[in-house]
Amino acid sequence: MKRSLFLFLVGFLALAATAQTPDLLDIKIGQMIMIGIPTSELDENVLEAVRKGKVGSLIFFEKNIPNRPNAFASVKNMTWTYQKAASIPLFICIDQEGGKVNRLKEKYGFTRSVTAAALGKYKSLDSVRFYAEATAATLAGLGFNVNFAPCVDLAINKENTVIAKPERSYSSNEDTVVMMAKEVIKQHRKFGVITSLKHFPGHGSSKDDTHFGVADVTNTWSERELKPYQMLIDSGYADAVMTSHIVNKNLDPKGYPGTLSNAILDGILRKRIGFNGVVFSDDMQMHAISKNFGLEESIKLAINAGVDIMCFSNNIAGTDERTVDKVHSIIKKFVANGEIKPERIEESFQRTLQLKASMGNKSVAAYKTQIVQLQSQLKQAELAQAAAQAPPPEPTKKKKKSKKN
Repeated sequence: MKRSLFLFLVGFLALAATAQTPDLLDIKIGQMIMIGIPTSELDENVLEAVRKGKVGSLIFFEKNIPNRPNAFASVKNMTWTYQKAASIPLFICIDQEGGKVNRLKEKYGFTRSVTAAALGKYKSLDSVRFYAEATAATLAGLGFNVNFAPCVDLAINKENTVIAKPERSYSSNEDTVVMMAKEVIKQHRKFGVITSLKHFPGHGSSKDDTHFGVADVTNTWSERELKPYQMLIDSGYADAVMTSHIVNKNLDPKGYPGTLSNAILDGILRKRIGFNGVVFSDDMQMHAISKNFGLEESIKLAINAGVDIMCFSNNIAGTDERTVDKVHSIIKKFVANGEIKPERIEESFQRTLQLKASMGNKSVAAYKTQIVQLQSQLKQAELAQAAAQAPPPEPTKKKKKSKKN
């Protein structure tokens, strides 16, 4: 019996080595990484990263939508195939705010959408409800479970090329923004689609675009830009929050962008406003981050600041492609040398599991059972490896019988 068990464990170890079974830390780190997809077809490298648990979230852009009148079936096939390959369900994400920030356009056969600014001018919520419901139903049907919307930035600076000019804000009035955003969130929840408030702590007063460089709002930002977050969080309408890369030295004297700022994310969002859910980063490859901080430094700062899931879209012109393995190894190195605490990784992992469980796939308890089973398998593999490498026991020497006279 013991020999059979030993042979089983040796066989399991060999299988695990062949399949490159990740350890538990690998899985936890993988849940912190979101990546973009190269084309409008299934990508084998992305699929392999999903199978290995090296990535926990995918994000789609317009380049991932086949350029033909009826793209629904192709997009659905992609999301379904990636999702099926994941042991822990993926966040499959998109920026579908409506209007100009709109990946699912009418020319591809999808429903018409309008800008937030246009909706903000209506005197009732009927139009907001109609367009939000149409968007949420479309996303759910396609296999998307996270929409990076609504945008709750206030249209303070009318010349703002990031928020006001593209009409991404419902209003310059915080109460109007909250009322509109709440209705959008309600409609998404009806279809099981998670929403994410953005861009914390407020991008509406900025003069510059963080896609291309630093946006310093130190002299333009006001406290009322926090009000939509506070009100929506207090009323239970915040599934997740996305950071912005704006610099505000009144909030962070060190001048770190919001995404990399412990003072802004942990100090204000977590401790002051009381948000305990998942924090997504805006794209880590936008120039406000990539041109001013190295890849390693930005990853370390973001995680230690409180970001739970970092986005590497590979969709920003003029930036190097970030591979899953490269990002994964950087995080693991920081954990090994103590610059990122294991507790910080665990904290993000638990938040992510809680949010994924809310999608109706499984309960957190079920996920935890899977993790325990995986730990047990890995432990067995370690024991088998140790047993296989142990030198064979020396044969016992028989004592010679003494001859009696």
